[in-house]
Amino acid sequence: MIRDTSWFDTAVTRLTDPQNQRVWSIIVSLFGDLARRKGDRISGSALTRITQPMGIKPEAMRVALHRLRKDGWIESSREGRSSVHYLSEFGRTQSDRVTPRIYTRAPELPETWHILIAEDGGSLNTLNDLLLTDTYTGLGRTVALGSGPVPGDCDDLAGFEVTAHAVPGWLQTRLFPEDLGAACHSLQQDCAALRAAGIPAFLTPVQVATLRTLLVHRWRRVALRHPDLPLAFQPRGWTGPACREQVFALLDTLPLPRLADLNTTD
Repeated sequence: MIRDTSWFDTAVTRLTDPQNQRVWSIIVSLFGDLARRKGDRISGSALTRITQPMGIKPEAMRVALHRLRKDGWIESSREGRSSVHYLSEFGRTQSDRVTPRIYTRAPELPETWHILIAEDGGSLNTLNDLLLTDTYTGLGRTVALGSGPVPGDCDDLAGFEVTAHAVPGWLQTRLFPEDLGAACHSLQQDCAALRAAGIPAFLTPVQVATLRTLLVHRWRRVALRHPDLPLAFQPRGWTGPACREQVFALLDTLPLPRLADLNTTD
């Protein structure tokens, strides 16, 4: 049977991130969505089939896999005449760390907040370490906003519990910069347009894997950049919640394919 691939081709074009086509980053998104659990493996040929519609060439895939192995994200082995690839323990830990930010449909917003202020010098290193976690947002070089009460293990930082009585425009823009707003709005529109066109019933497991990888990769770059903060912190016209709704609505039409189906033609 000859299948019309026009919708799939259009979806690939629409979902491709216009700002980030780094192959190693796409592979991280792919494994984080399709093969995050211990024991999950994807063959080299399956990776090629999934990423080929994105315009990724086998040579670029080999270079990216080499980099990820060197950085400790990916491990590879031979099964018969084929190569298989899987997340390392480090890779799974890193993936699990950001999974809630990416896949939570309705994040809960804490009722209490605090700010931490560092002095130039040693305490600035403490603040920078906290900013590497998902619970703090930088408000400047020496100030960070965090949820919940002031932690008890930051004695070299000044800590104050705060209420958002006034959030000026400059702070809203710093928390939700214009380029992030544009990326959110663009992704929202692309997801809505694909859903409006109707999702075809004939998509193969590999095609679903391609589209999920592109969608998760693009959403991941949005979700990990914007903090989950109450309405008072958000600039006027912020489309983050609407974008999240459209992303998950589209993901629901692209159920996670089985790895056996992706690897089967090997």
